[in-house]
Amino acid sequence: MSPPEALAPHRALGLTDAEYERIVEQLGRHPNGVELAMFSLMWSEHCAYKHSKKLLGQLPTEGPHLLMGPGENAGAVDVGGGLAVAFKVESHNHPSAVEPFQGAATGVGGILRDVFAVGARPIAVLDSLRFGELDSPRSRYLLERAVAGIGHYGNSIGVPTVGGEIYFEGPYEQNCLVNAMCLGVAEHDRLIRSAANGPGNVLVLFGALTGRDGIGGASVLASAELGDGDDKRPSVQIGDPFAEKKLLECSLELLERGLLVSLQDLGAAGLTSSSSEMASKGGLGLDVHVDRVPLREPGMEPFEIMVSESQERMLCVVQPAQLDAVLDVCEKWETTATAIGEVTDSGRLRVLSGGEVVGDMPVGALVDDCPLYDLELRKPAAPIYPAPQAMLDPGAGPRELLPALLGSANLASRLPVYEQYDWLVQSRTVRRPGDADAAVLALPTTGSAGGARAAIAVSIDGSGRRVACDPYRGTVEAVFECAANLACVGAEPLGLTNCLNFGNPEKPHIAWQLSESVRGLADACRALDVPVVGGNVSLYNEGPDGPIYPTPVVGMVGRLPEAARAGRLGFAEAGDAVAFVGPFAPSLAGSELAKLRGEPLPDGLPEADPAALRAAIEAVRDAVRAGELRSAHDVAEGGVAVALAECCLAGGIGARVDYRGAGSGEQLERLLFGEGPGGFVVSGPRPALSALASRASVTFLGEVAGDALELALDGGTLSWPLAELRAARDDGLRRDPAVG
Repeated sequence: MSPPEALAPHRALGLTDAEYERIVEQLGRHPNGVELAMFSLMWSEHCAYKHSKKLLGQLPTEGPHLLMGPGENAGAVDVGGGLAVAFKVESHNHPSAVEPFQGAATGVGGILRDVFAVGARPIAVLDSLRFGELDSPRSRYLLERAVAGIGHYGNSIGVPTVGGEIYFEGPYEQNCLVNAMCLGVAEHDRLIRSAANGPGNVLVLFGALTGRDGIGGASVLASAELGDGDDKRPSVQIGDPFAEKKLLECSLELLERGLLVSLQDLGAAGLTSSSSEMASKGGLGLDVHVDRVPLREPGMEPFEIMVSESQERMLCVVQPAQLDAVLDVCEKWETTATAIGEVTDSGRLRVLSGGEVVGDMPVGALVDDCPLYDLELRKPAAPIYPAPQAMLDPGAGPRELLPALLGSANLASRLPVYEQYDWLVQSRTVRRPGDADAAVLALPTTGSAGGARAAIAVSIDGSGRRVACDPYRGTVEAVFECAANLACVGAEPLGLTNCLNFGNPEKPHIAWQLSESVRGLADACRALDVPVVGGNVSLYNEGPDGPIYPTPVVGMVGRLPEAARAGRLGFAEAGDAVAFVGPFAPSLAGSELAKLRGEPLPDGLPEADPAALRAAIEAVRDAVRAGELRSAHDVAEGGVAVALAECCLAGGIGARVDYRGAGSGEQLERLLFGEGPGGFVVSGPRPALSALASRASVTFLGEVAGDALELALDGGTLSWPLAELRAARDDGLRRDPAVG
């Protein structure tokens, strides 16, 4: 059945003719304007995952610590003592590319709501950011405004930003990435799900007023490529962290008093997605009266009310006898609350205005029956990303390369950014940014007085350039990198969340990248026995100049039994031995050094043994927990030389390292600056490091000493005073007006 010309706007809303005909078949008639708007959002890529859902079925989602997995607002794991940690990462890429301050700010607000929607109090935020090269005025502008937006929202609401990552690469010039991760803590019995329950129960909307801001926002922006000159600022939501703070406290009090049956935040697609998903999970129906919704702007049409993405709103199901108590709590927190509907046993989502039905759809048709597409996969026959601009003198040797790497945009100190965030609010932060490879947060005390205080650790990671070289192995590396970061503070991984940022999946080479990356994510999680508790997919991240690097961002949460024993990355005591641990096989392929030299991306990365990587991670973790190591730092961007320099700078003390026998030329550069998974630089008493050799490969390098990093080589000794290295690293971002 072909739609009449009058309904051709379905194409403008992102629906294909075949999808429209499927909607007609589901309804048994043509949809009206309200229904068409709702279907267009629920069947968008952002809400339906229609190009990725089949792939995501590969991911392992079971684990001994899992309490709440995919399908809820956030996943949750058991961290002992009757406590749960809920966490999730999501993207706000397209809104941030259009309006970076509000895009980033509302991205933080949205992920906070995901966490307190399951009953957990948010205790930390991390962010993963990607921009074009810093010599670009656009990238400088996006960085400055996105960082300001993150700081504004998190600082205002009182949730610390404790970690994250920022990379600068040409393919993100038009389409920046802003991924935000949040963690929250709750007692097991306070966790709540979002499924509607109990026909006759009341649907209550509480929080901010509903306006036209954000109509067609995240759900539309994230389901299409950005074009030249697109003016989509009206589609970007406006956030109010102070309203969200009241909403947070109100929600948690309602849960503490046992007044709610279920709870759901309003994110992309607003009332449409929140109501239909609650109904779908409960296998029930809902009647929503849009004329009862408190509005910020008069005269809004029913479809506008249903698709508005105004921020700081929650939807809950309440037993009729508890309605007055719910409204009283909301009034206490100065949070507008209104009964806007009822739970039914009809299996349908009905939209009513003035008693008239203006929309009537089967819940299953909206939520579960969107077509899922098989991707056409094809590995690109030729490079799709241009080589980066060369930044180094071709004749530069190791003496010049180390300061150049430390001062480069991807390796320079992030302190100019973190200075804009409050990382100490709530007084839980044990390891602040720059102290360790993972953020560490103390858990509430449990058990008898005087017992050790446990903690959680969290890391977020993902190298788009390495995934562009090899989508499978690059993604495996990202997962093991997160686990290595946790090991360096003594934490055992409990669960993983992810945000898959890719280009247009309808293009075969992008579909191949996505498919290979998901396969790598699944295999790495199984190798580590870490379940995926939830996540997000962000596709169509590309502009007229091409796609972004394929960027799977991985967030991992772990537990350590004693907060006081959390590891640090900085060298601590003169005379300590310095050693290298792990099955590290360095390669310059896809490395930071290769980028600075302007080399094109290689086709593939070296293979690594997952079992050997896991063994090294567990050995380092156990040694940190036992107090045998005074420092531990995994080798990442820039290779061993950069890792050694970072350990010296973090501890304020130098090291003398013996690399005689390492050769010269390209061989020496590979050993010093090559990258790959599985390597750790550690320090501590020599007997303790000798004992570690029984559990992992250990190579003694030298000792902690002096006020310089000294490398003894076959041709002599290279020496870098710490003051020189610190100036190179600390000035790398400050030199740029965006963050200086």
